[in-house]
Amino acid sequence: MANAPLYLDHAATSPIRPQVREAMLRAWEIGANASSVHALGRKAKLLLEEARNAVLAFVNGVGPARLVFTSGGTEANQLALSQSRGFDRVIVSAGEHDSVYKAAESYGLPVAYAPLLRSGVVDTEALRQLLNAGGKPFVAVMWVNNETGVINPIRAIADQVHAAGGWLHVDAVQAAGKVAIDFEALGADSLSLAAHKIGGPQGVGALIYSADRDIHAAIPGGGQEFGHRAGTENIAGIAGFAEATSHARPMTDTAQAEAEAALKALGATIVGEEAPRAPGITCFTVPDWTAQLQLIHMDMAGICVSSGSACSSGKVKSSRVLEAMGLSDVADKALRVSSGWTTNAADWQQFIEVWSTGYAKHHARQASRVKESA
Repeated sequence: MANAPLYLDHAATSPIRPQVREAMLRAWEIGANASSVHALGRKAKLLLEEARNAVLAFVNGVGPARLVFTSGGTEANQLALSQSRGFDRVIVSAGEHDSVYKAAESYGLPVAYAPLLRSGVVDTEALRQLLNAGGKPFVAVMWVNNETGVINPIRAIADQVHAAGGWLHVDAVQAAGKVAIDFEALGADSLSLAAHKIGGPQGVGALIYSADRDIHAAIPGGGQEFGHRAGTENIAGIAGFAEATSHARPMTDTAQAEAEAALKALGATIVGEEAPRAPGITCFTVPDWTAQLQLIHMDMAGICVSSGSACSSGKVKSSRVLEAMGLSDVADKALRVSSGWTTNAADWQQFIEVWSTGYAKHHARQASRVKESA
């Protein structure tokens, strides 16, 4: 029997944990709507509220925060951005996920984009100038970048935004399970999460927002989620989300650091290396091997990784984030390797062995072509 693929794409989706699967099965057995007033409905409602408290506890948000369950991180970001209607303009960082970057202009307000430094961190001085341009701003800055793992200084940014009378939304989808989250200490007004990044089910997320803020519904209808998000709650998915939070812990990965050292020795550049980075995401480039060819080689060897760029309709595109970092010359050559709860040191070693073999063969083919054309 063929060996199972080696999965190193946790930043895309982390495989579901067995404890999560069991929690979801128990929730499915209830088989009732949490809005129903009968005994089984009340049981579903109790499970829903226990899950809400569990996810809030995961971000140390019990008391100072409220939570709306959504269909995922994208919808949570959309719900946050829809609150910008009460503001004068929108500011987002150039490194945002497409669910923020592309949606920012959907609400009829002027939009400005805060640039990134070459390190991948948001340029806080440029952001300060944008904040000082007048008007009440709605600002969105992700905490941990999904392509590079670079960490933005959210507490300092929150102070800047609040001094300008603004709202700060933080996409914390990639931060969850990698760094400790303390919503109150972070200083954000709202924060988005996705269950499938921490070994929970796909299609479940949450928007957490300060109890000092009021939000209006982006999806009107029934009174679910305190009137903030209509639609019957996905009780099994939410139960799985809550269970995943009880197992997700801040990561440390010495094997990842050793793998990065090996990549550098082979001539690769680690993207964002000079900035603070969350464990679990390594984005690297080489000057003469495209991401598409690297992905083909790794996939044929049974190793699941991704490019450092956004993928759409099965096509590998040049990374907008790397371009914003001033790395346009290698933006189509970035590979992202991401670890998680299933990863061990041997997995990183296997990746290095397979990648280095492919890189050596690529160089040999290139040299042969040059010789033939001479």
